[in-house]
Amino acid sequence: MWSIQNLLFIFCISLRCLTSAVGMIHVTGYVGREVNVSCSYDQRYESHEKYLCKNGCGSNDVLITTSQASKTKYSIYDDNSARIFTTTIFDLQSTDAGKYWCGVTITGKDIYTQVKLKLVQDSCCDTETKVQSYEGYSESVSCPYESQYQNSLKYICRGNRPSTCLQQALITSDTKQNGRFRLDDDKMSGTFTVTINSLTRNDSGSYLCGVQRNSELDVFSAVELEVEEWCCVNSTKMNGTAGNPLTLQCPYPPQHWDNRKFLCKGDHRNKCTDMTSQSRFTLQDDAASSSFTVRVTELEAADAGTYWCGSDSQWRVGNYTKIELSVFLQHTRKIPDAALYVVYTVPPVLLLMCLLVTIYKNRCSRVNEADDTMSRNTPKEKNIEEVMGAAESGIHKNQEVVMTYVQQKVCKDGGGEEGVYEIMTANATEDIYCNENFHKANRR
Repeated sequence: MWSIQNLLFIFCISLRCLTSAVGMIHVTGYVGREVNVSCSYDQRYESHEKYLCKNGCGSNDVLITTSQASKTKYSIYDDNSARIFTTTIFDLQSTDAGKYWCGVTITGKDIYTQVKLKLVQDSCCDTETKVQSYEGYSESVSCPYESQYQNSLKYICRGNRPSTCLQQALITSDTKQNGRFRLDDDKMSGTFTVTINSLTRNDSGSYLCGVQRNSELDVFSAVELEVEEWCCVNSTKMNGTAGNPLTLQCPYPPQHWDNRKFLCKGDHRNKCTDMTSQSRFTLQDDAASSSFTVRVTELEAADAGTYWCGSDSQWRVGNYTKIELSVFLQHTRKIPDAALYVVYTVPPVLLLMCLLVTIYKNRCSRVNEADDTMSRNTPKEKNIEEVMGAAESGIHKNQEVVMTYVQQKVCKDGGGEEGVYEIMTANATEDIYCNENFHKANRR
C-alpha cells in the first residue's frame, strides 16, 4: 500500500511540472533532418545544469543534459552570455513528434518550459508557378509574400528541399546581386522578383522562393522554370560558288515592315557581325512580300558560315532566319560519299576483271592451238617422235643435227629438194612442227 508520503511526493512532482512551466515553445522540423530547440533562462541560473526531457521528466525521461554534452541522437549547447541553451535532435522521425520539456536544475522545484515539436515532410509545395523562356534571354520570377514579412529575409534556391534552401540560396535580399541573379523587393506590393540573365538550358528546373521566419519554418512558394532552345522562324542551308553572286532571302512578320532589317554573321546570334556595312552586301526590302533580300556581288571562300537575318533588334523568337552557307571553289562540286565510293572503287575492279578475262582467253587459245598442232603432227615413226619430244622439252642443243637428220629422211623417201629447202628455212623450234611440206615428205 502506498504511503501518504509517497503519494504526496508524486503529487508534488506532477504539480511541479505543471505549475513551473513557463509558456510553450512551438518547434517544427522536417522528417529526416535535424531541429534545434532553444530555451531561455534567468541570469541567476547561468551555472546551473540544463536538460531536455519527455513525458513526465522522470530520471528515465531525460534525453540529454549539459553535463553530457552530446549523444548519438541529441546534442546540447549552453550560451551563458545569451542565457539560452539549445538542444539539437538529429535524424527526425515521425515518432519524435510530440511534447518535450526544457529543464533547469535548481534547489527545490526545477524550472520547466514546455516544447511542442511538429514534423513535416521535407518537400514543397502543393502548387507551383510555371515559367517558360528561351536560352540567351533574361527572365524574371515573381515571389509573393504576406505583409507581416516585409522586413524579413527573402531568398531563392534551386531544388525542392525547404530544409536546405537558405544554406544553398542563389541570392538573398541582403546581397541583391550575385552574378546572373538579381533580387528586387517591392514591399508595397508584397512581392520580390528574381531576375536571371543569359539563360541556358541548364537553368531549367525547380526553384523555391523563401521568406525567413524566426520562430517557425520559413514560408516557401515553388516555381518551375523551363528554358527552351532558341529557335527562329526559318532555318535553311545554301550553297554558293566563289567568284559568283548569291542572293539571300529573309522573310519577316508583316507588322515589322517599318523595322530596321539586318544581316549578321556568327555562330551565335548574340555574337554576330553586321554584314550590310560591307560593299559586297546589298540589302533590299520588299514590304509588299514581307521579306528582304541581301545580294552578295562576289562570293569569297571566307564568306562560308552561319548568318542571321531579321527585323527585331530585341531578338524575340520567330522574327529571324538562320542560314548555313557553304562556298565551293570554281569548277568544284561536292560529290556525295556514295558517289566517291563508286568512282574510286568500281574502275579498278573492272580493270582487274578485264585483265583476268584476257589472261584466261590467251591461255585457252594457246591450249587449243597446242591441241590442234599435236593432232596434226601425230608422228608415225619413232624417229619423228624423238625429234618432236626433243623440241617440246627444249633440248634443241644442235639445230644442224636435226636438220641433217631430216634431210636424210627426205632423201631416202624421195622427198625432193623443195621439201628440204622448206625444212631448212623453217624455225628450229616450234615452227618445225607446223611445216606441212615436212610432214608431206615424211608421208611419202
